[in-house]
Amino acid sequence: MTTGTGTTPTPTRTTGTLTVAAAGVATTVQDLGRTGLAHLGVPTAGPADRRSFTLANRLVGNPENTPALEVTLGGLDLTLSTARYAAVTGAPAPVTVNGVRVPDPTLVHLPAGARLTIGRPWAGCRTYLAVCGGVEAGRVLGSASRDSLTGLGPPPLAAGTVLGLGPARPVPGVPVELAFSAVPADGAVTARFRWGPREDLFDAADRQRLAATTWRISAQTDRVGARLTGPPLAIGSVHLPSEGTVRGAIQIPPSGEPIVFLSDHPVTGGYPVIGVVTDTDIDLVGQTLPGDELRLVPAR
Repeated sequence: MTTGTGTTPTPTRTTGTLTVAAAGVATTVQDLGRTGLAHLGVPTAGPADRRSFTLANRLVGNPENTPALEVTLGGLDLTLSTARYAAVTGAPAPVTVNGVRVPDPTLVHLPAGARLTIGRPWAGCRTYLAVCGGVEAGRVLGSASRDSLTGLGPPPLAAGTVLGLGPARPVPGVPVELAFSAVPADGAVTARFRWGPREDLFDAADRQRLAATTWRISAQTDRVGARLTGPPLAIGSVHLPSEGTVRGAIQIPPSGEPIVFLSDHPVTGGYPVIGVVTDTDIDLVGQTLPGDELRLVPAR
């Protein structure tokens, strides 16, 4: 099993293995992250699209916090040593088993040794793979999530990575609510937000500009945050103490162009947060690609 620096060894309760032949652009292990540590400057991490992640686990009978894989822009190719059910959710992508296209990969049975591949999504960017029983990975500060900002958690998967599989669970025999995130496709993505905590540092014209502009996702976008390009807001000379923050916070750096914090976000670094994207809609932002358009709309 792979481990990272400072990683707690995985308990010996595995009942099979997952072997990676190709990991694509970026595939990481995620669970729901490290909570309650923001005062120490430790990001929560976890999946960029939590709704799709938890749905994948529910489909295969796992608790929602069970470690699973976040696949960015496809390219994952793997085999399991034992027969299991698997679920693929999030950004829709072509899925094959032993080279045969799977029409509906939301729940698929994988025989032992079968080769599963996930191609590049045709909308959105992050696809989730959950395996019945979950993957086994070392935990840091109670979580198996990979944090790209601090380097905490298991390293990104690579060709040759082998992960243990936890004990299989009964797969639900009743339909699961397929509440997929509305992965961006055509047109601007709309994300609702609430004002605060530093909205008072911006005048009415800047607040109106934030909500009226169709922003564009910058190439400088990753799991830390979605950087936006568009008409800058004028924050002037602001000196604030560094503050803890949350996923979805809309920070305005000296450039005046907003950054929407995602799963691996830092503390503020002294730059003001003008608002926070709602917990529901931040999953949408986590699926955007450079070049996508984003509208920030005040929540009612």
